[in-house]
Amino acid sequence: MTSTPSEDWYEANQRALAEALAEVREALERFTTGAHGNQPENAEARTSRAKAKRRKQEHAARPVSRETAAGLDHPSRLDQLCATFGLTKFERDVLVLCAGMELDARFAALCVAAHGDSHRAYPTFELALAALPDVHWSAIAPMAALRRWRLIEVSAGERLTASPLRLDERVLHYLVGINYLDERLRGLIEPLPVPEALPPSQLNVAGRVAELWTTTEDGSALPIIQLCGNDPAGKRAVAAAACAVLGIQLQSLSAADVPPTAAERELLARLWEREALLSGSALLVDGENLDAGDAGRALIAFLEMVQGILILSGPQPLRTRQCQIVHLDVNKPSSSEQKQLWHQALGPAANLLNGQLELVATQFNLGHQAITAASDEVLREFRADGEKDPGRLLWDACRAQARPRMEDLAQRIEPAATWDDLVLPPAQLQVLRTIAAHVRQRDRVYERWGFAEKSTRGLGISALFSGATGTGKTMASEVLANELRLDLYRIDLSAMVSKYVGETEKNLRRVFDAAEEGGAILLFDEADALFGRRSEVRDSHDRYANIEVSYLLQRVEAYRGLAVLTSNLKNVLDPAFLRRLRFIVHFPFPDVVQRMEIWRRIFPAHTPTDGLDVEQLARLNLSGGNIRNLALNAAFLAADAGEPVSMKHLLLAAQTEYAKLEKPLSEAEIGGWE
Repeated sequence: MTSTPSEDWYEANQRALAEALAEVREALERFTTGAHGNQPENAEARTSRAKAKRRKQEHAARPVSRETAAGLDHPSRLDQLCATFGLTKFERDVLVLCAGMELDARFAALCVAAHGDSHRAYPTFELALAALPDVHWSAIAPMAALRRWRLIEVSAGERLTASPLRLDERVLHYLVGINYLDERLRGLIEPLPVPEALPPSQLNVAGRVAELWTTTEDGSALPIIQLCGNDPAGKRAVAAAACAVLGIQLQSLSAADVPPTAAERELLARLWEREALLSGSALLVDGENLDAGDAGRALIAFLEMVQGILILSGPQPLRTRQCQIVHLDVNKPSSSEQKQLWHQALGPAANLLNGQLELVATQFNLGHQAITAASDEVLREFRADGEKDPGRLLWDACRAQARPRMEDLAQRIEPAATWDDLVLPPAQLQVLRTIAAHVRQRDRVYERWGFAEKSTRGLGISALFSGATGTGKTMASEVLANELRLDLYRIDLSAMVSKYVGETEKNLRRVFDAAEEGGAILLFDEADALFGRRSEVRDSHDRYANIEVSYLLQRVEAYRGLAVLTSNLKNVLDPAFLRRLRFIVHFPFPDVVQRMEIWRRIFPAHTPTDGLDVEQLARLNLSGGNIRNLALNAAFLAADAGEPVSMKHLLLAAQTEYAKLEKPLSEAEIGGWE
């Protein structure tokens, strides 16, 4: 990074700028005197000429060399700006002329005198061409440095050369030694800090990025570096580290903030290019969540017009016709690197986890920043209350770190159900417990026992829960989430499926990629809507529909967590899909015995009841979900009457529930009910 100038530099910079202002001011005075040389010199003119002479003598007596103006550690800002933008002597003087209007009150009077018009107290190209030395017409062209880089602003006027000129405010403050982000870029551009450390795999990528920038052949444009992979935070850290190697600051721009119109993109591009040169910065365009379509096209157009050091962050490789883009992968730290990062972040507290750190590193796939944040939270909580279980604190902190990317993509369900709430035949319960064991022991079997070395396919844990509505499929998912202490997300397939080609796969990819961090349980409710039988290919729609199913099959098999698919009709699912599922659990409609058990467990312990007959209630031919609705309705009726829940409240609730289901309530079901 550019070092901070010393206090001596600021004083020397002011002297250097004052000398430049005096030089241009004297040129204006000579022009003004020469333009009116045929007129008698009045007292004011004589006084002005005498002052100019004294200033010239003072400068001659105390010359300020360029080395002195540089403050011995930096060149003056005016010299830096001229060198950066390649200004000629005439362009430099035009810039100083405009600066003089802001810094020296005498310039306005000189402009009035030079124009011979009291209303024209401002500089113009016409005045500069007439009064300054080493003039050349090309300096006022739109693509010349002064106007291309928007160092000066040309106000509207009838003629270009007669239009008022004004120094850009960002440039004005830069000249006097104040460096800041252009106000027009605030809210769009933000600086990214340099990471304290990177894991070795990401440090290697940062070194590769810096190498690509430094080995580019002279005269050729720098390639755009696109960082792909599954670690968005890691990409920002890698980019910042690469810039630090070269001594430049990294700034970030969201791809969603790229303007949609060409004129606005052109303005943003020019402002950024100027800012990059003034502050010595590179730009990271964050396209992690960018949607395709117009926004994607706007991003490509912006990348093609911006010059300088550019980095693009995005999940998928981007290609353009006019730019060279080099793609590099930045993935989450490896399992061994994550374990090392956990030990470093937790310090001595890691010894209190009794081996749970291995389990955490296996279950959660977090980046460096997330590991640091989770560790800080654990240490803070543990210092506040040393009685808390550090292992549980760490597990919960990891779940919290893994949630943000999923919250906008799916509905998180807070699991409340336990094994005691689940009424199923023994065979189904055993399969569910086996699923939990697979998730818990995944690392031991795959990694330590070597099954992952045999084949990388089919390592995902997937299950199909089939059965009628209300038979406990979602509750079983809650029970597993509660048992494993994992987040449970319900995926809305109607929001995933898109009529546009490739959009469904992109939506599914975002869900699976986000869920990978925490190994969350994904619940694809009513999965037959998407995972039905693949159709015979008759047209392009059939072909793309089959591609969507095939893509999902691949992601379910590769997903490191548990994917649960629910369906009311198992026979509509593609047989090929069923073969690739590890578990299939059928949830039967409860029989009388199971319904009795459900009724015994349905009311919470604090609910007052009176004279409930579970055998009589079990005659109601309802699923577990309907029984819960009925019990809840009866509880409200009893509460409103100020009474315990009794059979009469349940009868009224049963009549309502059956009416909702459009089923008759038979005498066999309620015969003898009081």
